[in-house]
Amino acid sequence: MARLNTPRVALLGTLRRDSSPRISPVEPCITEGQLLIGAMAWSTKTADLRRDPRYVLHSAVTDPDSGEGELKLSGAAVEVGQDYRGGGAEPWWSAWPPDKAVVFSLGIEQAVFVEWDIERGLMMVHRWSPQDGYTQSSRPYP
Repeated sequence: MARLNTPRVALLGTLRRDSSPRISPVEPCITEGQLLIGAMAWSTKTADLRRDPRYVLHSAVTDPDSGEGELKLSGAAVEVGQDYRGGGAEPWWSAWPPDKAVVFSLGIEQAVFVEWDIERGLMMVHRWSPQDGYTQSSRPYP
């Protein structure tokens, strides 16, 4: 959660009409246990997710030498209604009418967290999916 809340910006990957990838900055928000993102109704990001709901979300990396972890989520996005437009954190889209800003809930089909131990030169990978549950692996780097 810290990897999404600290920088408050993450990178969302979607698929364009021709199936080529598109990457867009988003401000994820968690409301009532739902991972939400907002998008302007006219945006290509919205068109992408309405056409093909598959996504990948990657936490922002603010410094390559900091050792901060990387969160990578993937799954399918679902457009949500008025119930999730607000929320405790007051996301930016709460100030916009539904015809101007669309809200998507990101279903998580796989989660990966990469943890960097810079002092020991160790990369630890934590993976979760509904099918395989939780696994962990590590390896030295570089």
